[in-house]
Amino acid sequence: MKILLSVFFTPVVMLLTAGDVLAVIITKNIQYKQGNTILEGYLAYDDTIKVKRPGILVVHDWTGLQSFTKKRTEQLAKLGYVAFAADIYGKGIRPQNQQESGTQATIYRQDRKLLRQRATAGLQVLQNYRLTDPKRIAAIGYCFGGGTVLELARSGANIQGVVSFHGNLDTPNPSDAKNIQSKVLVLHGADDPFVPEEQLKGFEDEMRQANVDWQLISYGGAVHSFTNPEAKNDPKGALYNPIAEQRSWQAMRQFFAEIFR
Repeated sequence: MKILLSVFFTPVVMLLTAGDVLAVIITKNIQYKQGNTILEGYLAYDDTIKVKRPGILVVHDWTGLQSFTKKRTEQLAKLGYVAFAADIYGKGIRPQNQQESGTQATIYRQDRKLLRQRATAGLQVLQNYRLTDPKRIAAIGYCFGGGTVLELARSGANIQGVVSFHGNLDTPNPSDAKNIQSKVLVLHGADDPFVPEEQLKGFEDEMRQANVDWQLISYGGAVHSFTNPEAKNDPKGALYNPIAEQRSWQAMRQFFAEIFR
């Protein structure tokens, strides 16, 4: 994979840490390629930390790499990680409504090989970044992105952990779970209508049969997109749940403390 040397600086975000040390969060748009397709990811890190540190790959939901994913990437940078939001759809492809989002997501859900290649391309950017410790990397994803990081794990990616937030759990080839090298954490809305009981059971069976180190936490009363404040209670069952959001974020942090210690 060739990384294009195209980096665009955005305004610096500044905050005070608990130790009263001024942290400077740098964000950059980074162009890179998967095959002949130009992609544009989003990088964030704390510039006051001068040593290499763990890296977190972030994969967007079905709306593409937009404000929600960028905010999460910046939040991870404030925790001291190098965070890189991968672009699965391609530069400039940013759906503006549910129909466009569904069209894009369907392309990759129907072609899991391509989906894995796009995720791997983003992972390679993060692994090769000068501030990243390539031996300490995890991947997280939301909705469509949650399913994507699980596919990345099934591809045999050399990473320490993956976290799926209200993601799809199905895969066309459950036997690929034997390739998983990472620990797996699934954060699931117990009432998510997009993940039916048979899909949940299929995922559990898949993990058990492959002897994966996995966890699944279900949040009562939570449906799809429970981490996203922009999610409204529509007939399809997507609704922001601030309690589930907070609990899932803390579960992710505890998971990272375990795999990176």
